[in-house]
Amino acid sequence: MELRSVEELMDLLYAGRHQHALRTAALLRRTRPADKELQVAGLVHGIGPVLAPGDEAGRARSAAEAVRPLLGERVFRLVRGDAGAADDDIQRLRLADEEGRSAGFDAGVLEDWRTVLELVAARHSRLGAVD
Repeated sequence: MELRSVEELMDLLYAGRHQHALRTAALLRRTRPADKELQVAGLVHGIGPVLAPGDEAGRARSAAEAVRPLLGERVFRLVRGDAGAADDDIQRLRLADEEGRSAGFDAGVLEDWRTVLELVAARHSRLGAVD
């Protein structure tokens, strides 16, 4: 599955465990407020179970492949946990993911992230148009 719009992505996020995804993204926003792609990776990495419910090993790959055309290569590599992404960014994402599982804070609502997703998608589409 390839996502072509933020609306399609939002539908998948709502279908999944988005409270955990919200906490992960919020934790990344606290530590790296300017890095929208890292925050978005934290938000969307949780769509894997929705896309591949019976394939625990393939969830990250499924999520990464789905968001690649919409959100770009860096988000793809971060979600997949690729060596092509910066190691400290992968580590930050993993730590925020783990902390997001146990953290009990209110991370807001999913709709608050629509604008950030649209910004990252728009930046990617402008860069893609130049290639």
